[in-house]
Parts: sequence; structure tokens; C-alpha cells
Amino acid sequence: MKKTIYVIILLFFIQGIVHNMGHPITPAFVRSLDIPDYMFGIYFSAMSLGLMFGAPLWGILGDRGNQKFYIILGLMFYTIGQFFFGYSGNATWMVVARLFSGFGVVSATTLFTARLIEVTSKKDRARYFAYVAASSTLGGSIGYWFGGFITTNLKMIQFLGTDDFRKVFLIQPVLNIVFVVMIMLLFDESKAPVKSSAQITILQGFKEITKIDKSLLVFMLSMTFMTIGATNLSKFIDIYFFDLNYTSQDLGTFVMATGIVSLLASIFIVPFAARVKKQILFISIMHIIAAGIVFLVFRSNQFIIAIYTIYMVYVVFRTIYVPLEQSYIATFAKEGQYGGMMGLRQSFVSIGMVIGPVVGGLLYNIAPIVQFDFNAIMFLLGVVLLGISYLIKPKRGNEDAV
Repeated sequence: MKKTIYVIILLFFIQGIVHNMGHPITPAFVRSLDIPDYMFGIYFSAMSLGLMFGAPLWGILGDRGNQKFYIILGLMFYTIGQFFFGYSGNATWMVVARLFSGFGVVSATTLFTARLIEVTSKKDRARYFAYVAASSTLGGSIGYWFGGFITTNLKMIQFLGTDDFRKVFLIQPVLNIVFVVMIMLLFDESKAPVKSSAQITILQGFKEITKIDKSLLVFMLSMTFMTIGATNLSKFIDIYFFDLNYTSQDLGTFVMATGIVSLLASIFIVPFAARVKKQILFISIMHIIAAGIVFLVFRSNQFIIAIYTIYMVYVVFRTIYVPLEQSYIATFAKEGQYGGMMGLRQSFVSIGMVIGPVVGGLLYNIAPIVQFDFNAIMFLLGVVLLGISYLIKPKRGNEDAV
């Protein structure tokens, strides 16, 4: 089983590289087409809407067997969507392309995670979730750097023709097909799905995953608010870098630095954080401090220094939080329904990813600081909901669980 775990970690890393290389040039690409800046948020929200609808569906289908097939099918949808985003040349069709991409790409994230739950023990799960999150973040950081590099380095521009930003959305689908081949060769799917899971219909699967504990529902809702804040920070820092006259390469280098910090935090800090008692309190304190960090960093007169120092504390907190919440949610899933539960989790995350950029885009047009303050407030609202989740949680023996 260790081999399967390491393969999943590797695949998350490769996926992070391939699927993030278009992000650092997307704002410049949108502007080059004379499309208003607010559409950048809409494109991201459209992809997130696809994630929201696709995640539970792919999860339930994967629970019924043939995980590899559904992962590959979804990634081929993503390949087509990314190509048309780059080459349609029409603002409306680009929204449709992003929706299509999001619906497809979430198959891999959901079913890789479900498979990881199947092959890990409860006590080790948070640690492996941390390694997966770190590998994905590091891969994403390298992808950001690579996307910036091939569009700013003169030799790469001459070799690949990437002064035309559309070429990035040709290179990315080609690399995604290579990634699919890797999955075909390396991914070891579950050979024996639980019998009861294989017998239920897709509709029954949706009904089953909606019968969740009220405290878990509130927990997932808190996760939505925190995702709004985290997503907006990630996406509007992209635009903020350009507004401060930094380049795609500068942005890529910064994101790669966050990936390295996340990797180190996953290896050296998360294993200890997973053992902390009263974890809801621990998570709440992290997000209260994170809100303070956001209020401070984006008011700094030395932005580049603040973003490479104080902001990295937030990156560490985010690295700790994600595996803890994933591990907690996994404890509520019945055997053979891990894909459905993680798909439901992804839907709550995706709701935040849909709402955040739309609202954030409107606030950013008012003033960047208003948008960043809004993200800090979202963290604080998430903390309030965490407290409610703890208060209504049925006492089931382990009071120190998240």
C-alpha cells in the first residue's frame, strides 16, 4: 500500500505543475484580448462552479468502481476545456470552456483523495494528507514559475512562440495528455469496491452523502467561508503583483517560494499539529492570526518584504489546516463511500471558490485593500462557525478530535 500512497503523492505533484502553468499569464492574457479585468474573477468562478457540480458526481461514480477510467475521462474534458479557453477568442465561450475544465479536472482530485483514504490508517491519514497537499502546492508553485518563465524568457519565447499567450493553452493540454498516460501506467485503483456501494444508483449515492451530521454540515460551511478568503488571497495576489508593476516571472518566483514553505511545513510541522488536542480551538486561533496577517501585510509600505516574511506564516497555517480538515471529514464517511464524501467536501470548497472571486472582483475594483480586508473577515466568520460546529457536535468519546 505504501507504493500506492507514494504514487498518489507523485501524481498530485505532476498535476500541480501541469494545471497551474496557465495561471500566472491568465490576467495578462485576458487583458490582451481587451476583456475587462472583472472577467478574470468570473473565469475562475466558472471553473469553480464546474468543480462544485463535478466533484460529487465523479466521487459517486468512482465509488462504484473503475476509478482510473473516470479520472482519465475527466482529465480529457479538462484538456478540451483549456484548449478552447485559449483559442476561442470570445469572452462568453471562454466562460463555458472554464466551466467544462472545472467539471473535468475535479475527477482526479476527488478520486485520488478517495483512494488515499482507502489505503491509509486513521492515525496516519492527516500526515499523508499533508504530504499530498505539500506535493500539490509545490507542483503548483513550479507550474506558476514555469508558466511565467516560458512567457518572459527570450529563448523560451523564440523556441515556443509564447509571446502569443495562446500557445500556453496549447502546451498545457499536450502536457495534460502526457499526465493521463502516466496515470494509466502508474495508478493502482481499488480492485474490489464495497458490494453495497456498487449496487446503489447515482441518485441514491447523492441522497446518501447528504445525510450528514449537522455538526459536520456546519464545519463544511465554515470551510466555505475560509475558502472564500484563501481563494481570493491566492487569485488577487496575482493581479496585485501586476498592479504593482511586477512581472509574471516575479509572481511565479513568489508562488514557488510559498510551495517550498508549504512543503517544509508539511514535513516538519503538520505531524506535530495533528497531535494537538482541542484542534477546533487550534484551527480557530490559526485563522484569527491569519486575519491579522492579512490586515497587516496589504497595508505595508514594504509589500515585497512583508509578502516574503509575515505572509509566509499564513502559508504555514494554511498548510496545517487543510490536512486536518480532510482527515476529520474522512472519519464521517462509510466504507465504500469515500469518493462521495470527498466529493461533497470539494463541493463546499468550490462554493467558496465560486462566490469568492465574483465578490472579490467587485471589491477589488473599489480598492484592493477592501478586497483583502474582506478575506480577513471571511476567516473570522469561519471561526464563528467552527465554534458552532463544536457546540452542536454529538459527544462520541474522543473530545480531542477536530
